[in-house]
Amino acid sequence: MLQITPHMRILVAVEPADFRKGIDGLARLCKDVLDEDPWEGAVFVFRNRRGTAIKVLMYDGQGFWLCQKRLSAGRFRHWPVGSNDAAAASLAAHQLLVLLAAGNPEQTEAPEDWRPVRRGT
Repeated sequence: MLQITPHMRILVAVEPADFRKGIDGLARLCKDVLDEDPWEGAVFVFRNRRGTAIKVLMYDGQGFWLCQKRLSAGRFRHWPVGSNDAAAASLAAHQLLVLLAAGNPEQTEAPEDWRPVRRGT
């Protein structure tokens, strides 16, 4: 089962992907376009050109997961943009969940995903 946790590194491809691509094609996009190693366990999110579907690619140590969601109506309108012409934008886990629900991940607020626990003084 695929579970999104706050400690995961989540990268969203800024440009649309060809959705005829499967696991191997999207893994190649990770390497060639996003300049990331898909075998390191990051979660990669891709959108089709029309904005009606997304694919999530992740390696869990045993194999790849490829999940797809296609909206029955509407589009994913609030797609993250990369900074400084980057090919991918980084999202927090709670932002990805909002994006998967076709919401705006930029308008969510939450505390930092991780911070060291300090002993009280």
